[in-house]
Amino acid sequence: MHSRSLTPALSLSPEPAHHHHHHAPPPSRRSATTTTTANVQVPWVDPARLPNCGDTSSIAGNAPDYIKQLIYNTYIGYGVGDEDCFGSKVGRSVKFVEVNIKRKHDRKSRLEATTVAEIEVTKHMLNGAGMLHGGCLAYIVDNTPLVVLGLVQKSNGVGVTQSMNVLFHSPAPLGTILKIISTSVSLGGRVMSSRCEASPPQPTFHLPPSRIPITHLRLVSRLSIKIREES
Repeated sequence: MHSRSLTPALSLSPEPAHHHHHHAPPPSRRSATTTTTANVQVPWVDPARLPNCGDTSSIAGNAPDYIKQLIYNTYIGYGVGDEDCFGSKVGRSVKFVEVNIKRKHDRKSRLEATTVAEIEVTKHMLNGAGMLHGGCLAYIVDNTPLVVLGLVQKSNGVGVTQSMNVLFHSPAPLGTILKIISTSVSLGGRVMSSRCEASPPQPTFHLPPSRIPITHLRLVSRLSIKIREES
């Protein structure tokens, strides 16, 4: 196992009991993210109620093992879906390699969650010019660390994407290995946001930044995402 225990300041509650049944989908004409039972709102996508979707023992980072499992279950079960869903083959090619939680050194000492994933650009991800399709890239990076932060703060970080602001910096041809780093920005009661960068893994240089060849600082895309949790 690659995971490490969190510092005392980030201590979490014990691992929740595993549930292996699917949560009921939302009723029609209601919010896409909540259901109401006996006047109590509960999330219709509850990470703890999703079935295990794969082995997460190889994922590094200081997040507890159960959080790594729950975020992967949510990514596959809710974000990607089954094999008949849009982009399923691409979505299942994304490999989570690290999940971290840290406390920011700001005035409020807020928690910040970061996920690191990798994917290789394959032929069915290309546009007519032989480069990674912009829409495919947007689909790939729309897996945010807000689920992680929600689990730590005992709230729900699952929602529906409200807006994406994407900046494309450089094309990614066939065979490119993309490293996708997603970081939480805020987790509010109704609106949550995160940021993400996708780029090839950078080589290690023992040089001052001003002398690093610019060709080795290529950024494919940078974006920000806002998620709305409807009430």
